[in-house]
Amino acid sequence: MRARRDQISKRESAMIERKQFYIDGAWVDPVTPRDHHVINPATEEPIAVISLGSEADAVKAILAARAAFPAFSETSLDERIALMEKIIALYSAKMPEIAQAISQEMGAPMWLASAAQAPSGLSQLMGALNALKEFTWEHSRGNTRIRYEAIGVCSLITPWNWPMNQIGCKVGPALAAGCTMVLKPSELAPLDAMILADIIHEAGVPKGVFNLVNGDGPGVGSVLSTHEEVDFVSFTGSTRAGIEIAKSAAPTVKRIAQELGGKSPNIVLEDADLQKAVSSGVMQVMTNSGQSCNAPTRMFVPRPKLGEAAAIAKATAESVVVADPAGDKRFAMGPLANGRQFEKVQSLIEIGMKEAELVTGGLGRPEGFNKGYFVRPTVFVSQTNDTTIAREEIFGPVLTMIPYDTEEDAIRMANDTVYGLSGYVQSENLDHARQVAKQIRAGMIHINGASTDSVAPFGGYKQSGNGREWGDFGLEEFLEVKAVMGYGAVAAE
Repeated sequence: MRARRDQISKRESAMIERKQFYIDGAWVDPVTPRDHHVINPATEEPIAVISLGSEADAVKAILAARAAFPAFSETSLDERIALMEKIIALYSAKMPEIAQAISQEMGAPMWLASAAQAPSGLSQLMGALNALKEFTWEHSRGNTRIRYEAIGVCSLITPWNWPMNQIGCKVGPALAAGCTMVLKPSELAPLDAMILADIIHEAGVPKGVFNLVNGDGPGVGSVLSTHEEVDFVSFTGSTRAGIEIAKSAAPTVKRIAQELGGKSPNIVLEDADLQKAVSSGVMQVMTNSGQSCNAPTRMFVPRPKLGEAAAIAKATAESVVVADPAGDKRFAMGPLANGRQFEKVQSLIEIGMKEAELVTGGLGRPEGFNKGYFVRPTVFVSQTNDTTIAREEIFGPVLTMIPYDTEEDAIRMANDTVYGLSGYVQSENLDHARQVAKQIRAGMIHINGASTDSVAPFGGYKQSGNGREWGDFGLEEFLEVKAVMGYGAVAAE
């Protein structure tokens, strides 16, 4: 019994405690503290305690951002460039700490947290800085001057699956545009965001420009969506939540940009290298434990090649090593980020086992794990595109393979979804792949496994959202356009 008490005491003494919010340039106590434990998904044990904010906390942050907006929106480009360069330098120095926080709070293996999760935030900040330097802020059309100006106070609501990437692609362009903001990171993965707040404070960002309030949707998110002093809401998360935010923002006619769900098709064409196309497609699904909105979770293969393709997918999925994210196994897959997501994925796998053929994986944790939100890499074959697992976003390491008879049939099924975030095309003939890519109704198309491009627009069609992020496309979301008529012609731009 004493040994058990010693273990508990040791764990609690090591627990991080960060209950304050960053408002108006300082860390401040919540108006009404409400403790919330951050859970390590590999151990199901708490690693930190934060406070969940209330309406009063959110309003304080919004009003601080409003007060700071007039001065910050008028800062020069050189001032904002210098500020962002300081933030980037400090972020680079803290990269290992950020990676460690992400791994512990949402379960990304340390190799992935260090190689992709933490660096993605840096990449977004650098992309916003480059856009700031290169953007044409004013130009003339005859006697009219066209100006781009900061949109105002921005609510930034971010998810837990790629936490720093999504924070970076909102905070970066907001600062570059001259906006002020309130960030609500996911209460399930808030620690990396609080490190960023420390960085922003150390960089000397003027008080009130950046504010952070932890909280859940009902307590903080709803206020950030409805308050009349908020001009713009940038949200990344589920389509269900995005719909509610749009409804909440409608009465005050706020502008909204949303990056929502996906069920991305991966068309393996007849002339593709089957081994390469299928194996790479499986691995793209399994990366980040399947918790990427643009993952190619529906794979369409020619019906005569279905058996061979399924065998390749089975071998590839079974080669995936599931491991403790704190370990050093490169390319290993970690747990899902939280218990709710674990239960959702298990439920959909169970449904899939009733309506489709299970190729590999299935219910329960992988062998060797009796706790933690670990999921078996799973592959199904569904004979149609109408099954639950072919239509719902599972957001876990689960691939659904679907046979097609003609290329036209594959394209039709690829587009037969409420989503339209990404699409993938595999072919040895580049012109052929390009022709098919043109016909997929999605915001981003990847040919032959091409990775995302940091200077390309990120966003989707249909219920995958509206607006675009990354680079100059992301910067424009934080800007209003003003036409000054009668300005007079400018001799030299």
